[in-house]
Amino acid sequence: MSFEIQTLDAVANIAREKWNAVSGMHYPFLRHEFLDALEASGSVSSAAGWEPCHLTLWQKGTLVGLMPRYRKEHSYGEYVFDWQWADAWERAGGEYYPKGLTAIPFTPAYGPRLALTDGVDQLTAMAAVSMYCRSQPEQSWHLLFPTADEANAWKQSWPQLLERHGVQYHWQDRDYGDFEGFLAHFTSKRRKELKRERRKVADQGLSMRRLRGAEINREDLEHFYRCYQITYLERGQQGYLNFEFFARLLVSMPDALLLIQACEGHRPVAAALCFEGIDTLYGRYWGSEVAADCLHFETCYYQGIAYCLERGLKRFDPGTQGEHKIPRGFEPVLTRSLHWLADDRFRDAVDDFLGRERPAMAEHLVAARTLLPFHRQS
Repeated sequence: MSFEIQTLDAVANIAREKWNAVSGMHYPFLRHEFLDALEASGSVSSAAGWEPCHLTLWQKGTLVGLMPRYRKEHSYGEYVFDWQWADAWERAGGEYYPKGLTAIPFTPAYGPRLALTDGVDQLTAMAAVSMYCRSQPEQSWHLLFPTADEANAWKQSWPQLLERHGVQYHWQDRDYGDFEGFLAHFTSKRRKELKRERRKVADQGLSMRRLRGAEINREDLEHFYRCYQITYLERGQQGYLNFEFFARLLVSMPDALLLIQACEGHRPVAAALCFEGIDTLYGRYWGSEVAADCLHFETCYYQGIAYCLERGLKRFDPGTQGEHKIPRGFEPVLTRSLHWLADDRFRDAVDDFLGRERPAMAEHLVAARTLLPFHRQS
């Protein structure tokens, strides 16, 4: 059965219940509440270079599929860096922007990108979406951080897509039981080092507190936002996201929020905000008002691992980059992005570049695994 494709210039133009019935609730960043908070707060807008043009797929008047999509005037906030591609194409006389983009803004966490209801053939839907994307005035379309299964299906449906690889570092529960069970898989040297890092935080007079959902009040959120902005100000920048975005999330989807605070007495001095999915914890934003040894590791890594073990979550994605995560038990994983370029000459040049980049990523993945702190039999 064929699809009728309709576009939305704001996710608010469709009912939350209707969108979430298709997207599901297991991956927080595809939820209506998250995308709407980005747009309603102005963090994502045409003025910010993110023009929403989301795709919805319909059959006989029923919504059966959806995919976030944006018309981008730049490449900020994507975490798959194509600035060199844009520069090369524009020096050759082409126009790289605007470009079509399917991604979760400012969120390099892999997950579903094309959501479909049960019974809808995935390859048929992808063929319809690919035809739509190729009919648009943008000369490229980019799909960032899909799951491996979805990436493979896209390539089967649309062979002209180019695949790019990256590496992140995620914690996986290997039936550890609790945090001590996790540490039992470490070599003796690394186990002592990790315990020493955790003791350093307590020795500096800092204690940790976790707040879930309704336990987070506006004062907590305001303190977190000050810390979030400090992280960017240290680099001479402003955070992409404004306070209204976070305030909206606290009202619309508190069930997905976990706030980790580091405190001096009862006063919070650092904070990390995480999102909880059905089996995964996502660490996204962090900042600190104090310079304390090992505080970042405790707040952003060890507290998240402990929380996953307590809640039965199987994976912890603490955010992009950071090889320092490897000796702390975060395993290297491959991430993917897919790219369609209308001009055959440009496509061939990028294909050649990716053909050289992918083996380097594969080598890095193998090398990174040798740095994990676990016993060989683990």
